[in-house]
Amino acid sequence: MIRHIVLWKLRAEDAATRAEQAETVSAKLMALKGVVPEILDITVAPNAAYAGQNWDVALIADFDDLAALERYVVNPRHEEAAVYVRSVASDRVAVDLKL
Repeated sequence: MIRHIVLWKLRAEDAATRAEQAETVSAKLMALKGVVPEILDITVAPNAAYAGQNWDVALIADFDDLAALERYVVNPRHEEAAVYVRSVASDRVAVDLKL
């Protein structure tokens, strides 16, 4: 199994806009659950503490294997969500763990 972990910093300077965008990012990516067949499990949520120090949104998703993760990345529904995420994110960090 592959666990895909991604964190985003959002570029909005004011906290209210950043919080709104974090909720939208979370909702758009969580909407992929049950729609993109490669996703075994997914959790996406805004940061809950230490705003300004922590990253703004986190995603943790599980896939059968690397091939499933690669199919997810190019899935049109994921690509649609990713357009919004890229439009509000200033930075991204990711790691893929083999479990």
